Amino acid sequence: MSSTLTRPAPVGDAARDAVAPRRRTRIFALPEARWAAASLMLFLIALPLYLLGAPVWAWGPLFALTYATGGWEAGWAGLRALKDRTLDVDLLMVVAALGAAAIGQVLDGALLIVIFATSGALEAIATARTADSVRGLLDLAPATATRLADDGAEESVPTGQLAVGDVLLVRPGERIGADGRVLDGASEVDQATITGEPLPVVKRAGDEVFAGTLNGTGALRVKVERDSSDSVIARIVAMVEEASETKAPTQLFIEKVEQRYSLGMVAATIALFALPLVFGAALQPTLLRAMTFMIVASPCAVVLATMPPLLSAIANAGRHGVLVKSAVVMEQLGQVDVVALDKTGTLTEGTPRVTDIRPLPSSGLDEAALLRYAAAAEHPSEHPLARAVVDAARTRNLDIPLVEDFASAPGSGVTATVDGKAVAVGSPARLRGGSDDPVVAMAARLEDEGRTAVMVEIEGVPVGLLGIADRLREEAAATVTALTGLTGCAPVLVTGDNPRAAAHLASEVGITDVRAGLLPQDKVSAVKELEQDGRKVLVVGDGVNDAPALAAAHTGIAMGRTGSDLALETADAVVVRDELATVPTVVALSRRARRLVVQNLVIAGTFITGLVIWDLAGTLPLPLGVAGHEGSTVIVGLNGLRLLADAAWRRAHAGTVQ
Repeated sequence: MSSTLTRPAPVGDAARDAVAPRRRTRIFALPEARWAAASLMLFLIALPLYLLGAPVWAWGPLFALTYATGGWEAGWAGLRALKDRTLDVDLLMVVAALGAAAIGQVLDGALLIVIFATSGALEAIATARTADSVRGLLDLAPATATRLADDGAEESVPTGQLAVGDVLLVRPGERIGADGRVLDGASEVDQATITGEPLPVVKRAGDEVFAGTLNGTGALRVKVERDSSDSVIARIVAMVEEASETKAPTQLFIEKVEQRYSLGMVAATIALFALPLVFGAALQPTLLRAMTFMIVASPCAVVLATMPPLLSAIANAGRHGVLVKSAVVMEQLGQVDVVALDKTGTLTEGTPRVTDIRPLPSSGLDEAALLRYAAAAEHPSEHPLARAVVDAARTRNLDIPLVEDFASAPGSGVTATVDGKAVAVGSPARLRGGSDDPVVAMAARLEDEGRTAVMVEIEGVPVGLLGIADRLREEAAATVTALTGLTGCAPVLVTGDNPRAAAHLASEVGITDVRAGLLPQDKVSAVKELEQDGRKVLVVGDGVNDAPALAAAHTGIAMGRTGSDLALETADAVVVRDELATVPTVVALSRRARRLVVQNLVIAGTFITGLVIWDLAGTLPLPLGVAGHEGSTVIVGLNGLRLLADAAWRRAHAGTVQ
């Protein structure tokens, strides 16, 4: 199969600069936009005829069609809502327009309908753009992929038909068709669309690759590891769309108040119309004032104040690899004031690595020989530490001999015959049996440095020690600093590891509150203890043992790559690409969303209050009232959509590193 991996000539700039097609909803594919455009066109045709004094038969039907095309959808939806004993504010706008026409203000009523329909179309377009920005990720994956048969034959198949275990050939300049692992070949892959990394990443045999990422100048043979419906891109789309269906507590409160407010507004409108008539006021100006009041007092902008910022933030976070499961969670993330971090798999990479190779002077072995014996004995074992030793030997290109008489003793280590010699690898304390042994003392010094010590014996004689550690993430210290700045206090380390290793790691990242040796129920107790002090706790973890704490906390975030299924299901948000630095960024983005919600409520409240006072204390022209009401709704909607831009994520990230 190596013949398929010959390195072809470099691809041209066009291939390297290829981008995925952009999925974008056409404006006139939206019914709201079509009806609004029809209403506006009819209005613009009727307007000069009306102003120039043409007969009624010339402009009357055009205005009637303006009312029908611009108001029928809102009117019908409002009538259906009335059937469920719910008062729809949009219905009130249609009633106000018809009322204006009934008293001879045909132009004002038509203008209200046009502005109302245009505002609704703009909201629909903005909502569609939000959905496009997420669903557009699906276009990153190519429509077809080259599948290799067992005999090496190539077949072009739709990516939706790929199955786990299929082998793909990815040529230079092509997009990878599925999540999988490289079997053969080497290339640089542009993963910016998934991970945000600005530079291509070198991929070789054994490395993971993702659907939709762009291959560079080398050819790759990739084994599919995930169904297309379970790829990173598909998971982002599905979870963000699911989150978009939820409503934040603020929105639920507004909707609960809206019904009572709307009923009160209708009662006030009736009073504003009836009472002046009782005292002899003229019918037409009184009705006009009452209808203007009903329009400007409607809470349309208030209702729209909450969800656009939160849904935009969810979509933006999803594009950057953080799946926030609901609008409730996005709102809660901005409220956290203390963070509890797990150690293994969260602050560390979750993959043990050999960091120290220390042959004893009396053994006569060098580092390579000591590692070779240890790797040979550990090779049949499935223990994570054993895999770390074997991986270290392979990294150094050491030959690993076959062994005989392999045996594993849980909690102690392994034994095997290597090159005719009895080799034992395991815990120094258990193999040597006492703390007074000098080798055990040497191992204790390794553990003081945050390592796990593994001793190697040949024929019952100690020949050296290996130090194994779970490597600290490069961004761990910066993340701790960022979270400290956001919450005002340093995060708490909650881990089941031994106190010495936990304290050593905590000192490296700047954490002072260390709670080590915790069982899952102990982590829950730690979270509840923090909450008893009035704190809102964010827990970040990855394992099964973190799931109870993730569930008990105010908000929980799971690391996606190494996270257990239970942790991923329990958490409120998932860091799909395992980038710890995105945790403070999504918290900062949530706070920005909450600030925009407050801004929107202030804008909406200011417009409503100002226009109502103007109408009650003076004479507010109906067209101006309509423009003010619908204008505030559009402003609030567009203000919330600011968080949809990539620049909002960059600003949120920049705010965490200042």
